[in-house]
Parts: sequence; C-alpha cells; structure tokens
Amino acid sequence: MTTIQTITPQKAAELMKDGGVLIDIRAGDEHARERIPGASHRPLDGGSEPLPANARYAIFHCRSGMRTAANAGKLAEGAPCEAFILEGGIDAWKKAGLPVEKDAKQPLELMRQVQITAGALVLIGVGLGFAVHPGFFGLSAFVGAGLAFAGISGWCGMAHLLRVMPWNRALTA
Repeated sequence: MTTIQTITPQKAAELMKDGGVLIDIRAGDEHARERIPGASHRPLDGGSEPLPANARYAIFHCRSGMRTAANAGKLAEGAPCEAFILEGGIDAWKKAGLPVEKDAKQPLELMRQVQITAGALVLIGVGLGFAVHPGFFGLSAFVGAGLAFAGISGWCGMAHLLRVMPWNRALTA
C-alpha cells in the first residue's frame, strides 16, 4: 500500500502557489456548503473534475483528515504527480486562518440531516413513551434498528428519503 505524507495547511498553501492542486474528496453536499477557494472537487463517491495536466503536487483534503488518511493508498494511486494529505482537513485550514468560501443557502450536509432527524425521533419516542403511552418507545427502537441496519448494510433509508426533500432537490439535479 502506498503512503502519503501529511502536510500542514501552511505548507499546502505554499505548494498551491508552486503548482500544487488542492483536491476536496468530500461529498457534493459538503463541498457546496463550504470549500477552500481554488480546490478541485473529486469526491470519493464518484464524479470528479480532472486534475490539470501541469499539476506538480496533488494535495487531498476532507473535513478532518480521517477520510483522506483512510483512503491514502487509493488517492496516491490516482494522482499523476507527488501526492500529500492536508493534515486536519478543512477544519485545520480554517483554524490556521486560511480562507474558505461558505454558501449558507446550501442545505446542511445529508449526514448531519440524518443525525438530527434520527436524534429528534428517538427523543420524541422516549418522551411520548413516558408521557403518553409505552408503545411510543417503539419509535425509538425502530429508528435504532434503522441506524444499525444502515451501518451494517451501507444503505440508509432515512438518507434516501431526506435526499428527495424539497430543500435538498438542488443537490440531486
């Protein structure tokens, strides 16, 4: 397996001035809401902008650095030049005071929507179970079972349902 060296946000910014290309591997909804100016978008889940032929360095980033580290071998193999991982991802980039572009009009990332919805449904089920009827605890159990199934199978029905909601339709087009 090929390894990729991690670099600081400051070093990444220097390499970008010297022919380096910053590559955002996050999902489209994450990239649409917040991104590093000038970063190419090449999500792990498919669909990508090609790297410029004259790129001297490929610098991959995600939100925190965990996805890039977990996929380092795959990323290194797909890079036509020397490759690096942005240590700490876009979170570290922001913490270093480097610029980001935000579009608050974009919906929250789909995973956050799933987390908020699942958490709210569990709380509602527990609250109604105590206040109204114990049968409402079944709602919490149903959501828990759905989350366990999503983790095991890789398919989340709640995510698919939320993806087609009106506030997310611009992302599915």
